[in-house]
Amino acid sequence: MSATVSFKVPSAHGPQTVTLSYAREGAGEPLLLLHGIGHHRQAWDPVLHLVAGERDVISVDLPGFGASPALPDGLRHDLPTMNAALGALCGTLGIDRPHVAGNSLGGLLALEMGRAGLARSVTALSPAGFWTEAERRYAFGVLRAMRGIAVRTPLPLVERFSRTATGRTLLTSTIYARPARRSPEAVVAETLALAGATGFEETLRAGIGVQFTDDVSSIPVTVAWGAKDRLLVPRQGVRAKRLIPHARLVRLPGCGHVPMNDDPALVARVLLDGSR
Repeated sequence: MSATVSFKVPSAHGPQTVTLSYAREGAGEPLLLLHGIGHHRQAWDPVLHLVAGERDVISVDLPGFGASPALPDGLRHDLPTMNAALGALCGTLGIDRPHVAGNSLGGLLALEMGRAGLARSVTALSPAGFWTEAERRYAFGVLRAMRGIAVRTPLPLVERFSRTATGRTLLTSTIYARPARRSPEAVVAETLALAGATGFEETLRAGIGVQFTDDVSSIPVTVAWGAKDRLLVPRQGVRAKRLIPHARLVRLPGCGHVPMNDDPALVARVLLDGSR
């Protein structure tokens, strides 16, 4: 069941109130799940029932995505602000240094939380920030094109496309290696989420020039990459391993950029192994 929580985040103009939507289920050590840009917390749904039996799982809509409003004026959608917001979220929910897992943008945020001492372990699935400048421009171009299609496509057409495997492939093959496996309802919901993402442009703009360059040596780190990732290509995982030498680098065969739906059992095992 979803809920919302509000808390204060410092800014140059004084504390600002941030409100986030989240869902919490399961039992065990806390595991915070962070989605990618333009997505929503439901991206994790395929693995939730496989993980919640062993973890207290908190999946959150990042600011300006899903059911969470964008950050208020005076707060940027950048890494320091997101670290402050996610740290404040954990404090408000009574979670002391959770395990954190993230995909794409969420993977970068998870690593930032680990670097800042806000996580007890990090599992990053195809995290952003290990790109060359050419790879970043390509990825941002693809994301903007996806957003444009989502905004311009009328809902009845999205619903019609979602009813067939071919239509689901047209709508989602950029991020899924097995798009036909995605349910029609999920494809409609995530297309609407991308179209309505009020934080999309600000978050993308804040990502220009972002490069993850620090080691995260004090906690367990797992970096996993879909072998068929077409958005952030798998060689970026090798760079991540070079920068974080003690990290466990895991290949996800048959998976795309958002692997949770392509192989839920494999991703759930990676999440559980990475959060021990």
